[in-house]
Amino acid sequence: MKFNLFRTAQAVAAAEPTGVTTATVAPTQAFVSTSVPETSGSNNTEISKNDMFEEIKSKFLNEIDKIPLPPWALIAIAVVAALLVLTCCFCIIKKCCCKKKKNKKGKKGKDGFNMKNMQGEDDEDDEEGETGLTEEEKEEEEKEEEKLGKLQYSIDYDFENAKLTVGILQAADLISMDSGGTSDPYVKVQLLPEKKKKYDTKVHKKTLNPVFNETFVFKVPYEELGGKILSMSVYDYDRFSKHDVIGEVKIPMNTIDLGRPIEEWKDLESADQEEPEKLGDICISLRYVPTAGKLTVCILEAKNLKKMDACGLSDPYVKIQLLQGGKRLKKKKTTVKKNTLNPYYNESFSFEIPLEQMQKILVAVTVFDYDKIGKNDAIGKIFVGSKASGLGLKHWSDMLSNPRRPIAQWHPLQPEEDIDGQLASLNAKK
Repeated sequence: MKFNLFRTAQAVAAAEPTGVTTATVAPTQAFVSTSVPETSGSNNTEISKNDMFEEIKSKFLNEIDKIPLPPWALIAIAVVAALLVLTCCFCIIKKCCCKKKKNKKGKKGKDGFNMKNMQGEDDEDDEEGETGLTEEEKEEEEKEEEKLGKLQYSIDYDFENAKLTVGILQAADLISMDSGGTSDPYVKVQLLPEKKKKYDTKVHKKTLNPVFNETFVFKVPYEELGGKILSMSVYDYDRFSKHDVIGEVKIPMNTIDLGRPIEEWKDLESADQEEPEKLGDICISLRYVPTAGKLTVCILEAKNLKKMDACGLSDPYVKIQLLQGGKRLKKKKTTVKKNTLNPYYNESFSFEIPLEQMQKILVAVTVFDYDKIGKNDAIGKIFVGSKASGLGLKHWSDMLSNPRRPIAQWHPLQPEEDIDGQLASLNAKK
């Protein structure tokens, strides 16, 4: 009995581990059973998301169907929009890359040598970094480095006779203005602000060191000299175009001692490029009768003429010249209109010209300021004819296309030397 009881006790004791195993297995079964509902829940969420996406897609397609456009138009709009977006992105990326490259170049210029600089291809940014100068300072340096030449002059004032004598002695080291490496210099002398009295020296051909030795006299009371500026401008003479200014010397008369004669050298300074001075306008009428071979030029009026007198007015009159091949055939003059800048003439002048000669004829019209004492100064000039240009040619053509009818036209006056240069170039072409 004892033995059996002991065996049963052992059996009971041996049976306990199986109970443990069942106890340990039970939780695993519970864990598995709990994990199955979780996967089913995630599947439900995925299905619900798909349903939402399908609903949004269906709503979007319904809205598109409501738009009154064919499908190809919608596709085209979408393609264009996509291209615009891609273009914007490309531009932004390119801009960022360019900035990075610039930063790298700047670092190279500061930290080390650049191979392009070693080869003589300096970058503008690197030069600014090395010199540390602004553009304005560079321009000033260039002006200082550029030498235009120098001028020797003399000044003497006669207190008894109130005469200012200006001597233009010589110039040296002038810059070359012509293609041959030389210039044709001359000097223009005047007392500013009045431009009526001005003198020109003789032109010296093909030289950069001309010797003038010329004197000019201005009658100016000593009391008025303080407000004057002596201007001596060196020009390069050009036969067929406008004369180019080389440089100038300006001397305020209130800054020098006139008690003794002055003779000195001064460097030429660059002349200010002033706007073309307005000289005024003139209205003329042209009429040609082919059967009679008669050309009638009528000077009607002028307006806004340049002030030539000290009182702020002028005494204008008009000279008409008939030219052929550079030669003056005939000339006529109007009456002088006193103290006015807007004279009215209405004076006619007739010339006998055969029809076959009309293509060779030029008519030059010059407005002068009459002066009793000195030389009459030209205010401005124009010319008309078949070889003219602009308004001069148009006016002449209108006259020939409308025989026996007077054709009137306003013309802006131009400097006399400019018109003379144009006439000389026309004659040289023959």
